[in-house]
Amino acid sequence: MRVLKVLVADEQHMVRGALVNLLETERDLQVVASIGRGELVVPAALECHPDVAIIDLDIARLDGLTLAETMHEALPTCRTVILSGLARPGVLLRARTAHVAGLLLKTAPSERLAEAVREVASGHRLVDPQLATLMWDVGENPLSEREAEVLRYVAQGAEPIEIATALQLSVGTIRNYLTAVVAKLNARNRVDAVRIATETGWLP
Repeated sequence: MRVLKVLVADEQHMVRGALVNLLETERDLQVVASIGRGELVVPAALECHPDVAIIDLDIARLDGLTLAETMHEALPTCRTVILSGLARPGVLLRARTAHVAGLLLKTAPSERLAEAVREVASGHRLVDPQLATLMWDVGENPLSEREAEVLRYVAQGAEPIEIATALQLSVGTIRNYLTAVVAKLNARNRVDAVRIATETGWLP
């Protein structure tokens, strides 16, 4: 029987402990690293060479998808499963270019985690059915690269004049971008636009 080595990365101690305990009840799975901070994941992986890395989408310091890309470059033999607490369809779009082997919601049945590890280790890809359905309903990101950039500044609390200075554009141009963003997302205002774009995964 082949024993698969698994790395678990989640900043919440209780959640990470539960994941580790769940995996270690399986005879063919061995947790070789339990990590709570994003910047520690790759060094740990290079040391223990896991077959599969389970990474929380919102892990501290680095988001899970960026970390998945870095992991693929540093250790291409390791397959990555991203765990998300929310069904954000835009995450699936980003995952396509991040070399992610699996996307699973934390609301999935507990036995699905071990199954996911085995599936991706054998070369398959998996997507939580709820995420796949939502992506079908939501469609492609309607924001241009510049609109998303402006909205990211808004998410950080910046005012139009600050954004204009940072991007070397006029305040009027920034306001036009924000008007377009609010209209495209059918939002009530800028704050609502940030919420919608974040929940759909269009604002990484």
